[in-house]
Amino acid sequence: MEQQDGKGSNMNTTKELRTTTDRTPQQEYLVPEVNILETKDGYVLEAEMPGVNREGLEISLDGNEITLVGHRKEDKTSGVALFQECRKADYRRVFELDPAIDTTKIAAKMEQGVLTLTLPKSEKVKPRKIQVD
Repeated sequence: MEQQDGKGSNMNTTKELRTTTDRTPQQEYLVPEVNILETKDGYVLEAEMPGVNREGLEISLDGNEITLVGHRKEDKTSGVALFQECRKADYRRVFELDPAIDTTKIAAKMEQGVLTLTLPKSEKVKPRKIQVD
């Protein structure tokens, strides 16, 4: 798998233009930190998106690109912020998938702000033993 945006440092931001008919400004996204592990059966991708739940998650697959978007739920607080380190931006990250991944069997789980994607390898690329007659 190959990262397509983000620079690998802590919570980078990226800007992109959303395609709309009205002239809306660029959307700012936070780049979630990820861990990518390879197992004998495929890959596991873990993306940290604090403040995002299942309903706020969008995962799309277009060809060999997978896009992760996490929308944070707005906190309704009263009062004026005197100091604020947390940004209210959503998360977004795009990865190019290995052609060996069976995209029909990708599974996703969201738990406590961590998205876990299971990306299985296609059966035809897994090592196998060949019986000799």
